[in-house]
Amino acid sequence: MGRNKKYKRSVYQSLAVITQFGINMIVPIFMCSFAGLFLDRKFGTAFWFVLLFFAGALAGFRNIYILARKIYEGDRQDEEQN
Repeated sequence: MGRNKKYKRSVYQSLAVITQFGINMIVPIFMCSFAGLFLDRKFGTAFWFVLLFFAGALAGFRNIYILARKIYEGDRQDEEQN
């Protein structure tokens, strides 16, 4: 019984991590894209959207890298304690 609970907990934790990865990637891209779209419409240009889209993608990848590193370090510390 205890093993089944532990398995379910790890599945839910994995789903939460996957969801966090998605959110950490999508939010900066959308925020920067909307800012670029706003600036393009305001100034009558056509490059802010593309520029800020890639800036948002880089920010999203950076967020995922930091989150993955924290998770990896936490898992490694848990293994060392056991």
